[in-house]
Amino acid sequence: MRGDTLFARLFGVSLLAIVFAHLLAFLWFQQYGFPPPPPHAPQAHQQHQGAAAQAEQPPPPRPWFGGPMVPLFFQLSTLVVAAWYGSKALSRPIQRFGSAAERLAENLDSPPLEETGPREAQQAARTFNRMQQRIREQVQQRARMLGAVSHDLRTPLSRLKLRLEQIDNEKLQNQMRQDLDDMIGMLDATLTYLHEQRTSEALQRYDLQALVESLCENAQDHGAVVEAIGQCAPLQTQPMALRSCIGNLLDNALRYGGATEVNIQDSRDQVVVRIIDHGPGISADKREAVFEPFFRLEGSRNRNSGGVGLGMTIAREAAQRLGGHLSLEETPGGGLTAVVRLPRV
Repeated sequence: MRGDTLFARLFGVSLLAIVFAHLLAFLWFQQYGFPPPPPHAPQAHQQHQGAAAQAEQPPPPRPWFGGPMVPLFFQLSTLVVAAWYGSKALSRPIQRFGSAAERLAENLDSPPLEETGPREAQQAARTFNRMQQRIREQVQQRARMLGAVSHDLRTPLSRLKLRLEQIDNEKLQNQMRQDLDDMIGMLDATLTYLHEQRTSEALQRYDLQALVESLCENAQDHGAVVEAIGQCAPLQTQPMALRSCIGNLLDNALRYGGATEVNIQDSRDQVVVRIIDHGPGISADKREAVFEPFFRLEGSRNRNSGGVGLGMTIAREAAQRLGGHLSLEETPGGGLTAVVRLPRV
């Protein structure tokens, strides 16, 4: 059995505690003597003679700390200290792994876990660090692949758009141009979605009300009918993720529902943002399915019917990164209401 393992440390501490507690009890009994045996009463005259002898020779008084509770207190104190040390030794590696996992969830480039402590903890830390390195390499490889795909696809698509001008059939030219625009839109949306997944940013104080009013004003400048209602104080959040969440929900409501209302409700524990439209809405059995990547209710991906089916996915994942929750409800009177609940950190 190696001495640098957690089992050896816990066993050694427990063994020392037991030996030390019994040693203290033995020394105490050596100093003050063992307790007297209980009195026997087989004959009345023996009790009388014993009582007379005790009356003639009274025993010396024992000190206040000479009772049997003292060695028991020694044993209890020693075992409590050993249990406390053992609990700390067991919980410390788990706490380290928990903190490292939280840092990894927020940032893949977080510093690696220190490979210290008992042998079991060192082995687990090495495995955790290898896992983090592999995840980082996979994400970097995916980013390089996406960059290459983006470049390789944009170049021929741009050439095709230029060659469309040589087609005399105007109807065919318009149809092909729309197909190319849809392909470019799908490519941009996919790259944006994957970029959102690997982006991490620090928390900072941000004005949600100003963001909502700015998005509504931009939509109004493009002829949309949208209104912002309610007020809220700034909150600790990730600005890019928050803008991505609210922006995608607002675009979805304006695209499918027409006139839209953004309602803000502030409270002590959370901020609730409701994006309300009065469009066709979504049936209850499909409200969770719309958060799946590339899911579309009408089964098509053309520019006339909207985007490519990633807006709601990006919005929910952004809300989750903020520690919040996104859900869909039916608007009273018809339509869809997207409810974003953001905690106040």
